[in-house]
Amino acid sequence: MADYSPYQQKIIKRYYDNFDGIQYQRLAELATDLFLAEGKKRDRLWKQVAESLTKLKFPESRIAHLLEKKDPALLPGILKELAAHG
Repeated sequence: MADYSPYQQKIIKRYYDNFDGIQYQRLAELATDLFLAEGKKRDRLWKQVAESLTKLKFPESRIAHLLEKKDPALLPGILKELAAHG
């Protein structure tokens, strides 16, 4: 991080300190979007859900199950589970 100013280093540190919270918020937004989306947009959102869950180190088998079902009603339960462990 030598190439960054002290100010930039603080911003980068805060981002990584809050990474889980940022990903959690992103998942909550994606859950809402999935309820409203259709077609190709919905497929793209599911891919983003999988990426966010992977970044949060959610079990791969559970991610695969979620993607198999593609039921947005399952996401609130996952969000509660992540909040309880976070």
